[in-house]
Amino acid sequence: MTIKTLTWLGLALFLLVILVPFWWIASMSFKTYEQIQFATSIYVPSPFTWENYTGLWTETRFPLWLRNSAVTGLVVTAITIVVSSLGGYAVARLRFPGRESVASLILILYLIPPALLFIPLYRVLAELGATNHLSSLFLSYPTFTVPFATWLLIGFFKALPDELEEAALIDGAGRITAFWRVLLPLAAPGLVASAIFAFTLVMQEYVYALVFVSDSDEKMVTLGVVTDLVRGDVFFWGSLMAGALIIAIPVAIAYNFFMDTFVRGITGGALK
Repeated sequence: MTIKTLTWLGLALFLLVILVPFWWIASMSFKTYEQIQFATSIYVPSPFTWENYTGLWTETRFPLWLRNSAVTGLVVTAITIVVSSLGGYAVARLRFPGRESVASLILILYLIPPALLFIPLYRVLAELGATNHLSSLFLSYPTFTVPFATWLLIGFFKALPDELEEAALIDGAGRITAFWRVLLPLAAPGLVASAIFAFTLVMQEYVYALVFVSDSDEKMVTLGVVTDLVRGDVFFWGSLMAGALIIAIPVAIAYNFFMDTFVRGITGGALK
């Protein structure tokens, strides 16, 4: 076999692994309950039905849960971008003792499993009176989004020539102005990558949403779908797959529109 043939075979295998699960989810979301239970029309729904989507939207609190997730995702993403850009700039451009150790510590903090942190975090949030509300997620989610985004942006700010900032300072700009008007626009790929990363993590997170929020009106979509559509040993697979598809579509669209910027952000920040 030629290299070209092997490349095409590898690409076909990759697409098969990626697309078959997605097709299976989409197919099940358009099947009736009977089709799923009795394993009929396995590959293509017949008859094709929208009842899983209409039931999910009208018979559950899915729209409210989706709104909660979207609001939480946007707030946490904004917090992540602000904190990580300031932290990344400080570590990359300012000179202070232990600067490299701080960069390593930031990455180590990201590697700590969130499952080890939810108990002490719950204690802290309970003392603040912030449990059972979206504010608890606003405060807890940045604990795992900010470290990675900061580490990524450190690489970006290190890659930018020092002369750009020095020229701005010579022209009379302060350090904050130079950061805002010169360095931050040049770090746009890293900011986009960090924003997509943070928003994706928030939309798919489950453990913190389960521990910190119990009120049905404040639930995230991942928690609400599971608790409402899994009743004992009964799984409403059609509605579950419909919910999974609806959650995945906004993230997939974001990745599609910003793919080139996202790739530049990940590779540019990771290689420095």
